[in-house]
Amino acid sequence: MSNSAKQSSFLLALLPLVILYVGAAVLVLLSRDDLGGTVRYWEFFVPVVAVISLMSGWGQAYVNGNSRLMYLIKQLISWGLLIAILWMFQTLGIVSALGDQKYALVILALLVLTAILVGISLDFKLFFFGLFLAASAYLLAVPADTTILTTVGDIFRITDPQNKPQTIVVTMALVGFVVSAFFLVSIRGAILAKRIRAK
Repeated sequence: MSNSAKQSSFLLALLPLVILYVGAAVLVLLSRDDLGGTVRYWEFFVPVVAVISLMSGWGQAYVNGNSRLMYLIKQLISWGLLIAILWMFQTLGIVSALGDQKYALVILALLVLTAILVGISLDFKLFFFGLFLAASAYLLAVPADTTILTTVGDIFRITDPQNKPQTIVVTMALVGFVVSAFFLVSIRGAILAKRIRAK
């Protein structure tokens, strides 16, 4: 395979991570101004994350020697349960009882939980995405608490982080993306090594 083909293949492999982190960062930034107004976007984002998760973990399943059928079943169960819970919230009137603002936080909390669990068990890249979402959910749920803003600001030497939540969210997204991309590179290397050994 030529170098340009390898680069194209790697960039294509990075695309799902770009979609995850850019999409989540944009939604978090929009939600800071109007959390209730973004609830529909969060609902649409859940199946996007589910599809990306389903597609992006095949390499890790291959490296670990796991059955692809079992991988598929576990992914479908994990994301299917989340989507089923959100559907039940709609049909049972829980959404109207909660209101859009609280329901957006519920969606985000369930998405964080599912992403972290899937990340631990099936696709470790999603674990870092779940951590980014967890920190972002905290920022949205408790906007007056600037602990995360101050901590991230201190780590990355961002002056006056309490007044720069957008910068903090983007910084956390970039860090999560870089760590996930590093893990993707290691998985691709492990796949290549396993294929070479199999020859």
